[in-house]
Amino acid sequence: MLDFPTWKKAWLWFLVAIAALAAVPSLVSIAGVGWPAHLPDPEVNLGLDLAGGSHILLEADPNQVATQRIDSMAESVRNAMREASPRIQIGDISTRGGQLSFMVANPVDLDRARELLLPLVNGTGMTREWSLSVVDETRFVLKPTQAALDKAVSDAMDTAVEVVRKRIDALGTREPTIIREGDTRIVVQVPGLQDPTQLKKLLGQTAKLEFKLVDTTALPSDIAKGIAPPGDEIVPFVEGAQGQGSAIAVKRLGGIRGDNLTNAQAGVNPQTNENIVNIQFNQQGGKRFADLTTQNVNKPFAIILDGKVLSAPNINEPILGGSAQISGSFTAESANSLAIALRSGALPVDLKVIEERTVGATLGADSIHRGLVAMGIGTGLVLLFMVATYGRFGVYADCALVLNALMILGIMAIMNTTLTLPGIAGFVLTIGAAVDANVLINERIREERKRGRRVMQAVEFGYKEASRAIYDANITNVIAALLLFLFGQGPVKGFAVVLVIGVITSMFTAVTITRMWVAGWLRKTRPSDLRI
Repeated sequence: MLDFPTWKKAWLWFLVAIAALAAVPSLVSIAGVGWPAHLPDPEVNLGLDLAGGSHILLEADPNQVATQRIDSMAESVRNAMREASPRIQIGDISTRGGQLSFMVANPVDLDRARELLLPLVNGTGMTREWSLSVVDETRFVLKPTQAALDKAVSDAMDTAVEVVRKRIDALGTREPTIIREGDTRIVVQVPGLQDPTQLKKLLGQTAKLEFKLVDTTALPSDIAKGIAPPGDEIVPFVEGAQGQGSAIAVKRLGGIRGDNLTNAQAGVNPQTNENIVNIQFNQQGGKRFADLTTQNVNKPFAIILDGKVLSAPNINEPILGGSAQISGSFTAESANSLAIALRSGALPVDLKVIEERTVGATLGADSIHRGLVAMGIGTGLVLLFMVATYGRFGVYADCALVLNALMILGIMAIMNTTLTLPGIAGFVLTIGAAVDANVLINERIREERKRGRRVMQAVEFGYKEASRAIYDANITNVIAALLLFLFGQGPVKGFAVVLVIGVITSMFTAVTITRMWVAGWLRKTRPSDLRI
């Protein structure tokens, strides 16, 4: 227990030095001194409650999810009837009233149509997703079940959280907090971001990209009145694009969505010098895009983003490479924002900002100051108590306590974690745990001396027996902190992270490092008694 060869001492000091040196940039930053730009600067990030930043609350409309499911089912029904052999003729599909209905032209095909619909209605899960009924002898009515809608809304919100996280990470912000609140809301907190304008614009963009064929037979007069031919929909041009203030009619079904994009990058067209976005499809999307352009040469198709037409170019020749360009009067900033949104994936549902707050850094500075004052007073009193109670062993415990604090900061900086106000509470708590470990060790050494053991034996047995209790107690702390991290959100996770790091470093410094110091002192001085 008290044997420390030279290689072991060097290794322990190396670990301590690395972690402690990593804390220096954070301490310099807290002191308000500039850190040299040419040196590495691992620094602890401050949370929203300490550094200030932006707080945004987003809300989704669950009715939109139901509409999307009905539209998707309409396309699936139409494809199933078209691909049947022989083909089943059906009338126009109605999607009004939160349900889908259509009429089979020939009553003889009723049973065949039902067989084709059953796999679509039952889905692949355990929950029945649609109710199916026949009215007026030849009209099918499909309505989504409430259980299926609830699951669809939950899945859409989970996907939206991940998309929001990818978009914010692409902005280069540090440690954002993104959590679901209730069934249809998402809380976004970005520390250090004082102007949330760009963030709101990025998060408010659904980035739902579609390529649809233009119906050239639609009359401009009907389009101006908002009258769409059967099977079409009227889509307005985005402001600033060609045909500003006008709209076009596009085929509602049969287009391509941007779900199969693998990459999107902002660029500049070398011929026109306008800002564009270059997109790349995966293999499946590239094939569908090639089929669309091959089958419709010399026909216009519309590039639609979030329900507005960016442009409607003519297909001059098949596009076979799985890549394309999007143009639409972009600025460099808007092209980059669109590229980020497309790379991150389309939001499955529109998100609306219903609450926005900017937290000033003054509150953070005040919180930091009060936290540091409380920590300083508490630590100072503990240091004095340890020296007064345990003498030399108290000095060793105090030195280990200082190293423990530096190591916590250093490891947090290396891991690029975020320090919040609850994190400061976890920091102070680990300081108390570190002192507690030294108290257990020192009291155990006292007991061994009272039992008559010699100095070396008392110290060795004291560390050995006390270490068991220390490890048992701290393992339960780590388990509790891990559970907090797994099931907690926001500041609770910050508290858990600091607690886990602090427990590990406190056991390392309070048990291993102080034992190394005590062993060195005992071998050097060979005392006949201990004043502890």
